[in-house]
Amino acid sequence: MNIDTILQWIKRLKWPLLIVGAVFLLGLIGYLTILFGGRFVVDDEDLVLPAATIVETKEGERIGEIYEEYRRPVTIKQIPDHVENAFLAIEDNRFYDHAGVDFKSVTRAVFRDIITMEKAEGGSTITQQLAKNLFLHNEKTWMRKTKEVMAAIYLERNFSKKKILEYYLNEIYFAHGIYGIETAAEFYFSKQVGELTVTEGAMLAALSKAPNTYSPLVDEEKAKERRDLVLQQMNQLDMLETEEMLQLQGKTLGINQKQEEDTPWNDSYMDLAIKEAAEKYQLTLPELKRGGYRLVVNIDEYAQRTAYEHFQDDQYFSGSASGVDGSFVLLDHQSGEIAAAIGGRDYQIGGLNRAMVNKQPGSTMKPLAVYGPAMMQDDYDPYSLLNDEERSYGEYTARNYDGNYQGEVTMYEALQQSKNAPAVWLLNEIGVSYAKEYLNKMKISLPDNGLAIALGGLEQGVTPLQLAQAYGSFPNGGKMATASAISQIYDRNGKQLERPEAENIEVFSRQTAWSMVRMLEAVVEGGTGKAGAYKGALAGKTGSTQHPSVEGKNKDTWFAGFTPEYTSALWIGYDQADKDHYLTTGSEVPTRLTKAILTDLDKQYKLAEAFEKPENVKDVEEPVKLPEVADLSANYKLGGLSLIRGKLTWTAADDNRVIYYIYRVKEGKEQKIGEVEGNGSYQINRISLFDSASYYVRPVDPLTGQKGKPSNKAQFKLDF
Repeated sequence: MNIDTILQWIKRLKWPLLIVGAVFLLGLIGYLTILFGGRFVVDDEDLVLPAATIVETKEGERIGEIYEEYRRPVTIKQIPDHVENAFLAIEDNRFYDHAGVDFKSVTRAVFRDIITMEKAEGGSTITQQLAKNLFLHNEKTWMRKTKEVMAAIYLERNFSKKKILEYYLNEIYFAHGIYGIETAAEFYFSKQVGELTVTEGAMLAALSKAPNTYSPLVDEEKAKERRDLVLQQMNQLDMLETEEMLQLQGKTLGINQKQEEDTPWNDSYMDLAIKEAAEKYQLTLPELKRGGYRLVVNIDEYAQRTAYEHFQDDQYFSGSASGVDGSFVLLDHQSGEIAAAIGGRDYQIGGLNRAMVNKQPGSTMKPLAVYGPAMMQDDYDPYSLLNDEERSYGEYTARNYDGNYQGEVTMYEALQQSKNAPAVWLLNEIGVSYAKEYLNKMKISLPDNGLAIALGGLEQGVTPLQLAQAYGSFPNGGKMATASAISQIYDRNGKQLERPEAENIEVFSRQTAWSMVRMLEAVVEGGTGKAGAYKGALAGKTGSTQHPSVEGKNKDTWFAGFTPEYTSALWIGYDQADKDHYLTTGSEVPTRLTKAILTDLDKQYKLAEAFEKPENVKDVEEPVKLPEVADLSANYKLGGLSLIRGKLTWTAADDNRVIYYIYRVKEGKEQKIGEVEGNGSYQINRISLFDSASYYVRPVDPLTGQKGKPSNKAQFKLDF
């Protein structure tokens, strides 16, 4: 063959060779793309399956879940072999033989599609299904199947078969909002996946093709037919003996759903925990919904439900129109652990959690902003005398709510009767900036700088949670424990997240704190907090704020107080106050409601009946009530060294602490001649029979030095 012939053949074959080469090259590129291009389809983030965050008590009782997809992942070791076999039998019996794509199954599926002239069988492997569900979602493009194959091959090249199967069984949807084999076992059979029987595993495998169609809760007959098909497939693959298959097919579905109790009372606490997780652990709500955490919370389930049930009682929520609401916080003042929190009468997660909404606190601010800080100075104690008169401070005028003034009143009495004028006067004396230093210690930061702080007239207000936390410093020896809903948080791998350091802030001295306990105890026993009934030890303060549009009506009402075990704050009011929305009751209502809740807690826990005085503090004496003496008499007595003596007598008060000053009046001049304590008599040893002077006594309060009214005047007369 000469050169010309060769050249002619080359010319003839040039284009066919180029075409064949191009096809080969494109095929090679396509093959390599499918083989190695999966890394561009697979997103490692999608391999971290969304998992529900579980919220549970310290006793391990689950109170709720937070999720977008309700899933609780498990490892493949936790899944029994017969459960694995059920899924392999019905979904991909050659799973351990193929490399991600089962070309034999694909060929068979295509052939059947052609014969039936419709899509009769898909031919997708478990790996392909996993790839589609994880990475392609609802993609409908013409490249979807190619991408599915690429991702499946990638998974097979980078993960073991067991790991792929683990991903698949945790990812799959089981209808009714249930994802993953563990949550499906719990939902349908009330057991963990490791406890599933062969028939139960087959039932769950039956759902994989069309969960909403084959759900036993939708169509029990279809569900059983599909389950029996799974058992049949297991028999054909030698996973079950024929006799066992027939026996199992003769069983009912055995659905055993746990009757979940609706627990609306926990919603407020759940929300509190979610917000705390964001604030203290930097865990956002989306992260909680997908992160699979375990939140261990400080809730007391009995206290939480008890408070919620009392909040459903309409008698406590009276107003001009419907919509009167409330909130409540109960915490352990030593640890700061929040035992209960009610964000509203009908609170639902995502709504307005009123336990964390600022409201004007009214007179509940007096102990925190005025009397507590004042007693930290040497000049003031419970029996210090305060000015009690209507007085203006620039443009601000302080008035008592009842219009009555005593001129002077003790701090004890001013707090017990919730007088406004003495509180404002005292705040002016100690200084607003000084008082705010203590409020800041209690984590109450206010933009306000006026004397209205004394009466809770605040621009922004405080939350019930803040108020309860601050009041906790009194029964806790002056130290404020930071309130917390969360005890611990664990990630999906069981690792505990680092807990924020618990704060125990020293706000008041032990003496000031104890003095305040005693004073607030008196508020409950005989002051503004006496409404309602509770037999145990209780101290606290009422509060109310005037309605801005309706004269004589309240906008907010409060009771903040504590027992030896718990501190609480309870608010009642409208979310928005206008001329058509005002309360028709006062602070006696939150007081009664608090006591009703505590009474039920006492039945359960036997709460203390008295506060225990700490060591090295001085107790606060009961107030002295000065008597009015109207029966003073003067009589001569004969005998003794002085021969003639005089004796003054009167009816003494039952309180032996009362001191009586004795005065002699002659020719218009008064002279104090003596004093006695607790007695109703006074003897004058030397006196003339013709003494023309008159005498009177005056009771004196030994705690304050205040003098009572002078008695009647008496002159001596012979009495043989």
